[in-house]
Amino acid sequence: MATILLGFFLLFSIIILGFYLAFFAFAKDKSINPGEANLPVSVIVCAKNEAENLKNFLPPILDQDYPNFEVIIINDASLDNTLEVIEEFQALDGRVKLVDVQNNEAFWANKKYALTLGIKKAQHPYLIFTDADCAPQSRNWIRHMATGFQQEKSIVLGYGGYFKNSKSLLNKLIRFETLLTAIQYFSYAKLGNPYMGVGRNLAYTSKQFYDQKGFANHLHLRSGDDDLFVNEAANFENTFICHHPEASTRSVPKADLKSWLHQKRRHASVAGFYKTKDKVLLGLFYASRFFFWILLAILLVLQYQWQLVLGCAALVLLVQAIVYAKSAQKLQETDVVWLFPFLEVFLIFTQFGIFIANSISKPRHWK
Repeated sequence: MATILLGFFLLFSIIILGFYLAFFAFAKDKSINPGEANLPVSVIVCAKNEAENLKNFLPPILDQDYPNFEVIIINDASLDNTLEVIEEFQALDGRVKLVDVQNNEAFWANKKYALTLGIKKAQHPYLIFTDADCAPQSRNWIRHMATGFQQEKSIVLGYGGYFKNSKSLLNKLIRFETLLTAIQYFSYAKLGNPYMGVGRNLAYTSKQFYDQKGFANHLHLRSGDDDLFVNEAANFENTFICHHPEASTRSVPKADLKSWLHQKRRHASVAGFYKTKDKVLLGLFYASRFFFWILLAILLVLQYQWQLVLGCAALVLLVQAIVYAKSAQKLQETDVVWLFPFLEVFLIFTQFGIFIANSISKPRHWK
């Protein structure tokens, strides 16, 4: 039996090494944005009960060093004073455009419905999306994202990170998970198979949206306005990745584990609607890491071929560390790298718990 377990351990180790060697596609990428852009841009922000966040994070968007842009703010049936805050900004700056969405029976609490109305309001054909709790990390955010539309690209994948809190272990876990997700979707895009993006920092053309019939194929799902749209629409020819440090956004992370788990449950609930090849790759990536750690623990307890087991584990962790270090440097998340073995184990088993929870019942609302 121990020999069989060792065989599976070696197999899963090889699979993990294969994935992380593939992730070098992003880790070693040195490409920069292809020159300057002066395209007319509509920045679209969907806000639901985000009055305070808009006060804090809308000014950095309006302060962008870019000559031709408008900001569409969607009040998605907010119960606080979000509408009043948007109207105040609108009175001060003519680039701010309001879309006031009321709940209706057919699309109750559906963010995709609200986003669709915002896209229809946009005057410009190039759309950049972010959330109300997100802040661009430079005055050149729009400029860098807009350069991705050159060379006939219609989808631009950006990085949406989270603000750092050096005293919080949960904060490091959230940012590590965000880093790993970005490594995956940037790497797959570099390898010709873009499969997702994040709505905190995503761009596409209005033509791409309408050619794709918007969110029609998954409008019944509460989540997936970003990743499911990209999963359907993106391909090697039409997708550009933008990972310049000045092109990132950061948002407010959840402050407690329960809230973060609810957020991750909502995000994970749409993964079953990805293309089959993407589901297989993501499932294999998760399963190989899960069983790697389980079998590592069992084999070390049994002390069976422990030198081989430890050597193999060390090789896997070394390759992972190199990928994480290089990628984290690009995305300015270096402080989470040294904790990665602990964070990875915790994340893997958390994801297992989320899978079980979503198998029983799925989250229903986007906020």
